[in-house]
Amino acid sequence: MKFSLAFEMQRPVLDDHAVIEETLEQCILADEMGFDYIWLVEHHFLTGFSMSPCPEVIFGALSRQTKRIRLGFGVVILPYHHPIRVAERVAMLDHLSNGRVEFGTGRSAPYEQTGMGIDPRNTREMWDESLSMIPKIWESDMFEYEGQFWKVPPRKVLPKPYQKPHPPIWMAAVQPASYELAAQKGLGVMALGVAAPSVLEPHIRKYKENIQNAEPVGGFVTNEWQTSVMGYCGEDDREARELCKESLKTFFGPNKPYLQDQKDVYEMLLRQWGGIPDHLKQNFSRYVTKVEDEATGEVREALDLSGGAARAAVAQMDADTLCSRGVIIAGDPDSCSQAIKIHEDAGVDQMHFITASETISHEKAMKSIEMFGKHVIPKFRKSPQGTPGGTY
Repeated sequence: MKFSLAFEMQRPVLDDHAVIEETLEQCILADEMGFDYIWLVEHHFLTGFSMSPCPEVIFGALSRQTKRIRLGFGVVILPYHHPIRVAERVAMLDHLSNGRVEFGTGRSAPYEQTGMGIDPRNTREMWDESLSMIPKIWESDMFEYEGQFWKVPPRKVLPKPYQKPHPPIWMAAVQPASYELAAQKGLGVMALGVAAPSVLEPHIRKYKENIQNAEPVGGFVTNEWQTSVMGYCGEDDREARELCKESLKTFFGPNKPYLQDQKDVYEMLLRQWGGIPDHLKQNFSRYVTKVEDEATGEVREALDLSGGAARAAVAQMDADTLCSRGVIIAGDPDSCSQAIKIHEDAGVDQMHFITASETISHEKAMKSIEMFGKHVIPKFRKSPQGTPGGTY
């Protein structure tokens, strides 16, 4: 199992300078504590939530302030940038970091796309065209291209990446069709939907099977599944669980601008979190309805989660349920280790923690990073003989 930290650069109550300085401090500590990756998002216009429009600038500083941790674009929004500029920036950072870059790709959401003057209907094709171009830019002595969105006359593009033939390539994904596309193209999956391992397990298994027949867009296949969760490790098990639960629910709060254009978001979250737990079902008995199976004609009871029912169910989801299902990795080191084991058993290769958030202070985030590094990560490392080196 590998471990990474993701940074949205949240905490809107602070000024911009403080957010930047705290992010740098947390990333440097993560390097010292044995985390494998840092991932920085690219977001625009999300006032009061994220202050990370140019991760390559932060990574430029971190490339000289860290030693071993890998620096992941999580992700470059390809429709916003000319592929030549993406290839140049990623390659330059790869040199600055001595070959520690991971290249995550995505296409964002309508709220940000329209702010950039991008028609959301074109973003899948723009992402695909750009993605097909960038490895060729890195691998070609002289590059030229004529496509639907970009045209490049014969040009020599430098620098080439430090890693040969290029950094690993990833794709942000939140739905089965995207997992399948990643496998077809030989891309690592960044499962950013915050879902229970039991929900993701069949998709992970299918991805691992399908990627064996990949036609990679680049020079090799990135066969790895990364799952995103809220993660917080503290000395007090109950306090840490509750704090992480609130962080999760604040992240998906109804006032967030990045949720404005998404339909049925709470219905989706409830499914991803494993549905209403048994001890809460009585609270939603008024939403029970009769449903007829189209194939068999059998009538069964089901919950009608339209309207505000799903949002209410998400709001009532308790910390212990979220922990036991692996939706959050939270609590003391033993609790965190037990939850990570659920993901490991489901086939996850990399745990992707969001720790620094609106509800978790810089001091608490630093303490959590230290505790993960000292008490949790070592349990999932392999010994030199290739056998588990810890309890789990």
